[in-house]
Amino acid sequence: MRFYLQKVGFYVVAIWAAITINFVIPRLMPGNPVDVIISKMGAAGQTVTPQTRHAIEVALGGGSGPWWQQYGAYLANLAHGDLGVSLVAYPEKVSTVIGQALPWTIALVGLATVISFIIGIGLGTFAGWKRGSWLDNLIPVTTMFQAVPYFWLALILLLLLSRVVQWFPFAGGYDVNSGLMPGFSLQFVGSALYYGFLPALTIVLSSIGGWMLGMRNMMVSTLSEDYIVTAEAKGLKPSRVRMTYAARNAVLPSLSGFAISLGFVVAGSIVTEQVFSYPGIGQLLFSAVSNNDYALMQGVFLVISLSVLAANLVVDVLYGLIDPRTRAR
Repeated sequence: MRFYLQKVGFYVVAIWAAITINFVIPRLMPGNPVDVIISKMGAAGQTVTPQTRHAIEVALGGGSGPWWQQYGAYLANLAHGDLGVSLVAYPEKVSTVIGQALPWTIALVGLATVISFIIGIGLGTFAGWKRGSWLDNLIPVTTMFQAVPYFWLALILLLLLSRVVQWFPFAGGYDVNSGLMPGFSLQFVGSALYYGFLPALTIVLSSIGGWMLGMRNMMVSTLSEDYIVTAEAKGLKPSRVRMTYAARNAVLPSLSGFAISLGFVVAGSIVTEQVFSYPGIGQLLFSAVSNNDYALMQGVFLVISLSVLAANLVVDVLYGLIDPRTRAR
């Protein structure tokens, strides 16, 4: 119990630090979103008064007074789920804009990350168990895809599968021309899977080699341990030695990396989403940076930070359940 309380206490402090840094950084950045809106209003011939400026500052979540008063107001707004107003989608709230893009990224990047992890760990287990086999010799090919930049691999797949053979669409998250509305209908889900196949394939191909190589090397190292030799000497079945004794211990380092990957699922794959014009968090963050939408940037960074911390907390707890030795430290 002490082990789990220490972990929870550490992550509570980490969440507070992430929230505080998220408060400080936008206020140190040059520029002002209020000035951006006022300049646009002036270009459109609208009259801007001091009252108009104050109303825009309030709408965008800006505050006046000492920093501790602003910090207190920021925490109070955060407790109510108020992240301010987005400049890109003005007058929509940041929480609403993020809530619309988040399911797309979780569905695409989350599913692709889990698939690549499962396949990579499975293939790496057998590659390490059967060293020198054809599967072991396949690893350099898979790592080659990992070395290729995301955008280059995405452009190649887009050219071959969308332009040359025209099997898949080249942009978007679903077929907007057919009048589909986002929901849980069979037609919309099928369209979303069809449009998300190429972006997901890009992520899987570029990440599966790392999982496979890491698991293969850990399997080779684990198979030389004394307890593996003892298990084999006892006459246990090879399948039990491979899965219960070797793979269970070899997968532990990969779980930490998987936790970080799951946390960054929320961040999305900015380059991949840009290439395929996919309506996820990555594209939203790019749009926020391009338009100096500090409130939206702040909200996206906060969601990413909290998701990474939450994923690491879950895996730390699972790590303690899988390997009891960690709880004794």
